[in-house]
Amino acid sequence: RKTIDGIDIVIAMDVSTSMLAKDFSPNRFEAAKKVASKFVSSRTSDNMGLVIFAGEGFTAVPMTTDVAMLASQIKDVQIGLLEDGTAIGDGLSMAINRIKNGTAKSKIIILLTDGTNNSGLISPINAAEIAKEYGIKVYSIGVGTNGNALVPIGIDPFGNINYAMQPVVIDDQTLKKISEMTDGKYY
Repeated sequence: RKTIDGIDIVIAMDVSTSMLAKDFSPNRFEAAKKVASKFVSSRTSDNMGLVIFAGEGFTAVPMTTDVAMLASQIKDVQIGLLEDGTAIGDGLSMAINRIKNGTAKSKIIILLTDGTNNSGLISPINAAEIAKEYGIKVYSIGVGTNGNALVPIGIDPFGNINYAMQPVVIDDQTLKKISEMTDGKYY
């Protein structure tokens, strides 16, 4: 692995079904992917990776300096690859494991989620404590609007997703706390 003076950055992206909610155009997931690809494309001297999570975490792209490949992988990420749920702590832990031993002076995780942790083995706060121990800053981005949105509620026999208007809940408090504990920021 070549040494660079950049930053180690892992994007931890929520790929749970709720990310298909339509309070962003065309939905939260596509909006998050657009933000992530744009961000990646602007960082040419950093070592970056991509972790995706729903009910479990998965490393989609190990650490790389190949910005074009990473941006392309972000565009190709799909919902439905992982068991459903929102395991924020597991996604964060996996991201921590990708960069904790890196040589960069600065280590950052960008957490993109719409949610409230409802599955996984590690609580988001425990994961934040681990990040803090390794000096990793977590920038949390809550994807969604508070209020009501068209949210996926099920799949019909033809494989189409059915939507209904439902209240949207983003656990702002937990996401803020994760970022505060690790000297990051919450957006």
